[in-house]
Amino acid sequence: MLTLTTLALLTLLPAADPAVPADIVIRGATLYDGTGQPGSKGDLAIHGERIVAVGSFVAGGNPRVVDGTGLIVAPGFIDLHTHSDIPLTKPATRANRCYLLQGVTTVVTGNCGAGPVDVADYFRQLEKGGVGSNVIHQVPHNDVRKKAMGNANRVPTAEELMKMEAIVDQGMKDGAWGLSTGLIYNPGTYARTDELITLAKVAARHGGHYASHIRNEGTGVLAAIEEALTIGREAKLPVHISHLKASGRKVWGKAADEIALIEQARSSGQVVTADQYPYTASSTSLSATLIPPQFREGSREDFLARLDDPEQGPRIRQSIAANLDGSDGGKALRIARYAAKPAWNGKSLDTIATSEKKSPLDIVLEIERHGGAQIVNFGMSEEDVRLIMKQEFVATASDGSSQVPSETVPHPRSYGCFARKIGRYAIAERILTLEHAIRSASGLPADVLKLPQRGYLKTGYFADVVVFDPDNYRDRATFEKPHQYATGVRYLLINGKFAVDEGKYTGVLAGKVLRHERPASSEK
Repeated sequence: MLTLTTLALLTLLPAADPAVPADIVIRGATLYDGTGQPGSKGDLAIHGERIVAVGSFVAGGNPRVVDGTGLIVAPGFIDLHTHSDIPLTKPATRANRCYLLQGVTTVVTGNCGAGPVDVADYFRQLEKGGVGSNVIHQVPHNDVRKKAMGNANRVPTAEELMKMEAIVDQGMKDGAWGLSTGLIYNPGTYARTDELITLAKVAARHGGHYASHIRNEGTGVLAAIEEALTIGREAKLPVHISHLKASGRKVWGKAADEIALIEQARSSGQVVTADQYPYTASSTSLSATLIPPQFREGSREDFLARLDDPEQGPRIRQSIAANLDGSDGGKALRIARYAAKPAWNGKSLDTIATSEKKSPLDIVLEIERHGGAQIVNFGMSEEDVRLIMKQEFVATASDGSSQVPSETVPHPRSYGCFARKIGRYAIAERILTLEHAIRSASGLPADVLKLPQRGYLKTGYFADVVVFDPDNYRDRATFEKPHQYATGVRYLLINGKFAVDEGKYTGVLAGKVLRHERPASSEK
């Protein structure tokens, strides 16, 4: 029989925590929440599309329990810079498997100024076919300019500029998150800074950002960064510098100066961030690498006519030869994809030239006469790469695309970027802390985008969650054999659904189109 004293004591005890309704519970893992704080042991519960509890709780219902012993749980990774625009609309690559197996749950498209201009139509295509990861899109300046005035090397007319403004405005209304530029590519390379400021102001009115593959990543890199900062200041919007690097032997060691310039802007109150892929090679088209912009105006036929012109032809050859000298005579440039001769894939220009008993210049001209090629360019120093990745404002981003194994020999970043940064550099080599590396792939990119309810392990957030084995989470893709999936992701949930289960891809297309909503503060 309870005495009055006992009853009084019972009333002072805290009530038991109510059970949290859950469909999935991950128990006994080490949780890294995306804030940059060290991991801590705990549990995580998911109900429907949302995280409903983190840490210590009582789970209700009859959830599936995942044993997280020895595993790491983190927010699903967000890739700020991909070129998966078209692949995500194709049956063979819409699943984005090479990214899922790295733990990526959201990818951003429309980068380097390239991608679908009709944002609403692009989103409709993605939703009609289904997509493996969440997708965020940006308005791509190069294709906007091309639609308004073609591949012309001149200042736009007032009418053409108004047309570009209208296209950017509509893209932002349809859910794009910002304006992107690729200022080494056609026709964006012909745009002056004032044109970019005008268009960035349109994105700013919708609460968007300005992301840029800057005008020069080599000897002119500091001036190119300054141009991006100027655009941000004048248009009054955040600036994001894509794939920050110091490219070319002449500027090795320049990363410290780049960082100092960005930090100076940040210290003054400007919102500036960057991203990086953790490799010493880049990848782009052969023409953008070796042919100066003034010779790339108009169509490919126009270029070939210039090449055969008795006055312009020698100048073009001289310019290409000079750029080849800067790439170690072609030794630093490797063919990733050349449709006319797939046997050249994976070989350097120097090697091809030797086997063909021609000069590297002859090989470049032959390739350009037959449709062009994608290349891998070994132009960065490991020391610069490591310095850049340690910066708190630098997110991890692949600059790759959704791929499946083929006869091409692309850059391995599409298969290995995140596993390389986190598994190799943080876990294996301890170049940076694991919590820093995870934040650079989750909370930081979410902050860059101002992406609501994703990027962190928080109650109420969408259940984009990666669970990986720290001992086995590694990149396997190499420059010689790039079509190799990363290992170590045990589970991957996207919007609460398993995209990877017990280490195996499930085939579930759980991704969503994420539309940007204009913040109330920017309404007029």
